[in-house]
Amino acid sequence: MQKRSLTIAGHRTSLALEPEFWAALIDIAGARNSSLAALIAEIDRARGARNLASACRLAVLDYLSNRSAKPAHSI
Repeated sequence: MQKRSLTIAGHRTSLALEPEFWAALIDIAGARNSSLAALIAEIDRARGARNLASACRLAVLDYLSNRSAKPAHSI
């Protein structure tokens, strides 16, 4: 696990994720021309009752699932 500190919605928080999830979140943020902090803030706003780490993992899974579901000619 890697722990990082971030500022989300004006408050500091720390988030522990596996290195593979950090790498995927960085890739997703880059694909969206966004910062990692902005992406995690977006996930935070939409997470409901889930804890932030779980919401981040599910966001990565959702992104990868949607990306792989697209036909090859549309990429």
